[in-house]
Amino acid sequence: QVDLVESGGGLVQAGGSLRLSCAASGRTFSAMAWFRQAPGKEREFVAAEVWVSSSAYYADSVKGRITISRGYAKNTVYLEMNSLKSEDTAVYYCAASPSYCSGGGCRAASVYNYWGKGTLVTVSS
Repeated sequence: QVDLVESGGGLVQAGGSLRLSCAASGRTFSAMAWFRQAPGKEREFVAAEVWVSSSAYYADSVKGRITISRGYAKNTVYLEMNSLKSEDTAVYYCAASPSYCSGGGCRAASVYNYWGKGTLVTVSS
């Protein structure tokens, strides 16, 4: 059984930092990503990392403020978020794919077969 568990969400003031973690179990993956969904909005891509190529991809809205990284443990991924803004408020979801992706392909939700339940990040202004 595949399981993705996110942690690290919470309430933070604008300009602050937060680190999200995602631990996946049940099988190995080729790529892991973070998506987010703000109230009343559609789910959107945030960042992805492909293990075999060590390539990372980011949404334009988070470039320079958010970093995705792989943990020492297999199938673990982190999302380091700095200079947080109120518009970063959302439920953040971890996603994983057993298949390789590259470029724009890694930004599509349809690439990822497995999803966590999400962790809420609230940025107060």
